[in-house]
Amino acid sequence: MPELPEVETVRRGLNRLVSGATIASIDVYWPKIINNDVDSFKQRLAGQTIQTVDRRGKYLLFRFSGGLTMVSHLRMEGNYFVMPTGEGRTKHTHVVFHLTDDRDLLYNDTRKFGRMTLVPTGEELTVGGLAKIGPEPVASDLSVAYLTEIFQKSKKMIKPLLLDQSKVAGIGNIYADEILWLSKIHPMRPANSLTVAEITTLRQNIIDEMAKAIKGHGTTVHSFSNAFGEAGQFQNELHVYGREGEPCERCGTLIEKIKVAQRGTHFCPHEQRL
Repeated sequence: MPELPEVETVRRGLNRLVSGATIASIDVYWPKIINNDVDSFKQRLAGQTIQTVDRRGKYLLFRFSGGLTMVSHLRMEGNYFVMPTGEGRTKHTHVVFHLTDDRDLLYNDTRKFGRMTLVPTGEELTVGGLAKIGPEPVASDLSVAYLTEIFQKSKKMIKPLLLDQSKVAGIGNIYADEILWLSKIHPMRPANSLTVAEITTLRQNIIDEMAKAIKGHGTTVHSFSNAFGEAGQFQNELHVYGREGEPCERCGTLIEKIKVAQRGTHFCPHEQRL
């Protein structure tokens, strides 16, 4: 599933490609992707201009003229592409936004899990997980005091707590493993067992790792590509995820893979002790 760095990379690409573009018409080939009435969705967006594309957590927020916002969740394998009108459509293209400048904005999704919801601007935080989403993993939003408060209240293992979007927005399986390795914290540690010093280190690694991943245009493990159809490059910077059986960069101990809360989890048994 695309995590925050991948979604942010797509957002930046879309702003470069379609900001200021106007919708002529829309074709929907898989209606379940649209959470609204499909005919109403198409009619309301026809003639509207994409003013900008914002992001909150793993959600894209297309800001249209006319006071409308389309909330788009890519889920497992959703992708946007821009092509000349009439080109690029495949069997996995489920929504096509025809633009007035002879281009198409295509939404592709091999698993058809992605969703789009059109709401009046200002009501987007009522959609899905946005209603309870936690702070962004940036220095201005994520404080040591906040993390200390939520960790002290929970006996939950630290990894699934980091994956909880209501606690911190945007962290997924790959980056949780990387952040915990950088922080030398075992993924099964109870959250309330972390010291303030450990929480301080963890917070800084969350902020730094997500920023680096965004700079590297995200991580391509299976099929992620950005709005230009290009793969992310941050997989070349991963320290632990997907490296089971390889030596830890810090101590040489072989990286292990276990299941934590039903998620494949990579860690160093020497550096990250339970």
